Amino acid sequence: MLQDPQSIRHYQKVTDGMVDLWRRRYSFQEIRLYLDGYIACLRHSDFVEQYHIHRLEEQAIKFLRDPSNFELSSPQTQTEIDTDYF
Repeated sequence: MLQDPQSIRHYQKVTDGMVDLWRRRYSFQEIRLYLDGYIACLRHSDFVEQYHIHRLEEQAIKFLRDPSNFELSSPQTQTEIDTDYF
């Protein structure tokens, strides 16, 4: 689990970016290249400690491998919303 605030922010940015790329119909190989590039930039910037980057990469790969993160959500209709409360 990520605990460093900078790592968490980068994790949120990279996972949001991966979902955005998937919605624009990029392949998982292309999304993986995006992730690899993001991680490489972090390593070269020395902005985040290396062990935090390693943890971030592990978590982002887990996110990428979980198909539930890339499912389209179907919005509820007004009838479904009304019946949920009764």
